[in-house]
Formats: sequence, structure tokens, C-alpha cells
Amino acid sequence: MPENILNTITFPEDLRKIPKKKLTQVAQELREFIINIVATKEGHLGASLGVVELTIALHYVFHTPDDILVWDVGHQAYGHKILTGRKEIFHTNRQLGGISGFPKRDESEYDTFGVGHSSTAISAALGMAIASKLKGETEKQHIAVVGDASIASGMAFEALNHAGVTNTNLLVILNDNAIGIDPSVGALKDYFTKVKLDGAKESDNIFEALNFNYSGPIDGHNLELVISELERLKNVPGPKVLHVITTKGKGLRQAEENQVVYHAPGKFDALTGDLAPKNIEAQPPKFQDVFGKTLVELATTNEKIIGITPAMPTGSSLKFMMDVFPERAFDVGIAEQHAVTFAAGMATQGFTVFCNIYSTFLQRAYDQVIHDVCLQKISVVFCLDRAGLVGEDGATHHGIFDLAYLNCIPNLIIFAPRNEVELRNGMYTAQKGLDLPIFIRYPRGRGSIYDWQRSFDKIEIGKGEVLKEGTKIAVLTIGTAEKNALGAIALLSNIEQENVGLVDMRFLKPLDEALLHQVFKEYSIIITIEDGTVIGGLGSSVASFASRNQYKNPIEILGIQDCFPEHGTISELQELSGISSEKIKQSLQRYL
Repeated sequence: MPENILNTITFPEDLRKIPKKKLTQVAQELREFIINIVATKEGHLGASLGVVELTIALHYVFHTPDDILVWDVGHQAYGHKILTGRKEIFHTNRQLGGISGFPKRDESEYDTFGVGHSSTAISAALGMAIASKLKGETEKQHIAVVGDASIASGMAFEALNHAGVTNTNLLVILNDNAIGIDPSVGALKDYFTKVKLDGAKESDNIFEALNFNYSGPIDGHNLELVISELERLKNVPGPKVLHVITTKGKGLRQAEENQVVYHAPGKFDALTGDLAPKNIEAQPPKFQDVFGKTLVELATTNEKIIGITPAMPTGSSLKFMMDVFPERAFDVGIAEQHAVTFAAGMATQGFTVFCNIYSTFLQRAYDQVIHDVCLQKISVVFCLDRAGLVGEDGATHHGIFDLAYLNCIPNLIIFAPRNEVELRNGMYTAQKGLDLPIFIRYPRGRGSIYDWQRSFDKIEIGKGEVLKEGTKIAVLTIGTAEKNALGAIALLSNIEQENVGLVDMRFLKPLDEALLHQVFKEYSIIITIEDGTVIGGLGSSVASFASRNQYKNPIEILGIQDCFPEHGTISELQELSGISSEKIKQSLQRYL
């Protein structure tokens, strides 16, 4: 049995001592290492398996970390982490207190730029390359690895446009696997498919037109070829593109055949690749599926309904509408800014547009939300998936800022349903025609109601709901924070419970001020709870209301403090943030 070479590698300098002919064995061992750990610990699988040879070649040819390597879409970087000093702790990936699932600057000098979202690598690497030029570091190399459909984003094009007129040591590696999380879409994808089939002709090469020295496409799994091409490109001056063709999930049959599922498959059998058996007991639905199935239900009776998502049809469950009404559902690729303004344009022509974007990704289109939607009072329906704490994906993916960053914008409605039925009714109300855009935010994961597919009820915009009467403390919640608040009240004694009232505000904007007047008059103490930032959200709005109306009641604001929460399970992060049922109970008992 051959020795395990990977065991001898701690840092890239160890990798560079290995003879080239043995690197294919390293690739096999690295793949097995990733598969064995992700099988039991979970995480992103397919993207990292697809770049094993490329990862080895990059660290073999370039003198990282002196040469700068920037990954686009950080979930490609598991192999990179394992080869850069984190092999022994890789099993802690995405766990509380463990390493991040994405490159992170304060974790390793080899992680040159934090990359949780997509399409940022070329801009960052170009900034670094020009900085090197200004410092006279003429030999330093700067490599941006762009994969999983990120090249189609507007920001990637902005960076290419700038880079093409610089004479910098910038190498853009296009890791072309024809898939992001779902299959790639758009004319650029068609162009790359044509290049693969016909070869790149200089006359119609998009990169050559932007002044890049283009080479490829080459087989990204041919390690010898990739190393040889990288060594050649080290000596080519100016901006360059290397186009490599890879297979997402390479080396695990099921991951190659079912790339969408094996992007982040959960637990699976490392030997067979088979997914862990699902819990076949009846479970409440995921909020995502409630959105997707409700949209189909509404679209069946309302032919004006349109669905839009930037590259997340499966994750958002817009796939349900794509299957039933393909001509009325659009995946626009990793292009959040375009998604928002495209939705606004369609809405001006009489359509009811549901634009589904993960909360953390809507941040990328903030200007479009302000100028192209709210300023013009265009009534797009935004469904913000993955709002609140999302768990193991960590700081780059938590949807904790939406309440605050939307709250300060005029001409909009912010609705946070506490459960699946409320989500359905919110969507039903929105498609009836509103005068303003509405943002409906809901969390990742399952709800709590089994019989959620009930007949629709219209919701009165800006009206909260008293869920439990009390005598002393009013607990004001928004969205699914109500669940932990109820759990906290249940932990109190019967006598203590009588003191506590519970109000679901439902809307952050417009606030139900009539209900707030009632609450401040009937209760001596107010506690607000939200799964967003304490700055700018529900608590801030309630405190501002109290100040304007000269109420003196003590107000305690529970939510995410002024920090970026790390990765961990949602329950662990709620406990750390002080919004778990146990922590809310402790807050209540201080006043009882």
C-alpha cells in the first residue's frame, strides 16, 4: 500500500517538495479527505471536489502566500484550507468555535480575502495587483479563481473592464463547470459552451476583446497540463485568463451526476456516496417550500404573477413555479442588482412580481432597492429568504441586517410572518395589489405547522396581534422570534406567566402605533425581541416611538448585538445572542 503523501503536507512549501509524478496521488488523497469529513460533518462538497487538481497546481506553481491567491465563491476552498495549515482542524469546519466554511483573513495568511458571496475575486485581486505595482513588487503574482457561475455577475465584468487597461500581474482563472448551485443560465453560459465545442477564436473571444491574454480551454483535471500552463503564464506579462473545464463533484459519482443536491448534501456515506436516509416521519414544511408552493397556487388563478430569483431556484423553491409556469419564472443568474431593477421594470407594466432573494444577497442591490423601487413607489413583492441567523454558513450569510437597512427607506412595507400560515397570507395580500413595495422576510428551515395549506385570509397592513394578555411585562416580537418568546414564557411558573403579555408586531413598517399606545399604557415594562440587529430594527423603532410620545416605561431590546455573529448551529447562535428561550426567560425573570 503506498504511503499517504497528504499526511506529509502541512503547508504549500511541503507540497512543492513532492515530485510532479506523485501529485495525482495527492489529488486522490485530498479528494478522499474532503469526502470523508464532509460525509459526517456536512458542508459544501461539489465545488471543492471540482477544483482539487487546480488547487494543488496553484499552490505547487505559485509561492503562496507571497503570491496572492483569491478564491471567488469561498465554498471552492476546502482543498485550499487543507493544504494551508488547517488539515488537522478541518473536522471543525463550520462548527461553533471551529474554522469557517469560507476563506477568512483573520484565520490564515493564505486566506487573502474574505469571500462568502460571489464575483468579488477579480476586483480584490486587481486592487492587490495595482498595490504591488505601486510598491515596486514586480515579481509578485495575483490569481483570482472564479467559479460556479460567478463570472456572469456585473461586478466581475466591472473588474474585467478595469483590469484590461492595466499592465498588472493578474491571472484570472475561469473555473468553468457550467453550474453554480443550480445550472448556469444566460448568454455567457451559451458562449462558454460554444468555446468548449469549437475552441476560442480570437476574433470573437470576449476576453481578448477586453485586452486579456486568453488561453484555454483546458482540462482542469489534467494536473500535468494545468501545472504546465500555470508555469507558462507566470512569465506572460499583463492581465491573463486561463479557462479550465472542470466537473463539479469530480471523484464522487453521485456528486457528479446530481450536482444540485451534492452542492451541500448534508450527511452521506463516504464509501458509497449515498445520502443519509431522510426522516420519513411527517414534518412541518420548510418556509422555502411554503413560498414556492403558495406562489404556484396564486399564479394558477392570477396570470399576472411573475417569479424572479438571482441564481437560487432550488434554494428558494422558485423551482416549483419554473416547473409549472416556465414562461413566468426567471432565474437571472448571480445578478442581484439586475434582479431588482428587472423586477421593477416588469412591475411598471402591470405584472405582480415576486422577487425572491436571500436576505444577505439583497444587500448587494441596496441602491436598486432605494432608487429603482422605493423612490418610484413600484410595488414589487420581495420575499427575503434566509432572514435572521442562518447557522453554519456564518457571518457572510446571516440575514440579520435587513430589518435595519430597510427600515430607514421611505415608501415600503416590512412584514415578518411568525409562521407558515402568515407567510401564505402575506403573499396572498401582496398579490391583491399594494401601493408600495413589500418586503416579506422569513427564516431558513422548517416551520411548526403541519396543516399550513389553509384557505387564504387577507392581512391588514400595519396591524400587529396580541397573542397573550398579561399584567406587567409586554414582550413585543417580530417574525419567528415569537417562537422563542413563547418557549420562554412556558419555562416560567404559572404565577409568573400571568405577568407576561406577548404581542406579535408583524410589521416593522408601518408600525402599529395604535397597538403600541395600548401596550405602553397597560404594561409597565417593555421587552422587544428580534432576530436582527438591535441597532435600527424593532427595538430601535419602539424606543423611538416611546421617546416621541414621552412614555417612560423601561424598554429592553433583545436581538443581535453590534457584531458579526460567527458560524454555529442556529440554536447555539441564538443562545450566544441572548434570544434563545432560556436567555429570554432569564431576561423576563429580572423584572418579575
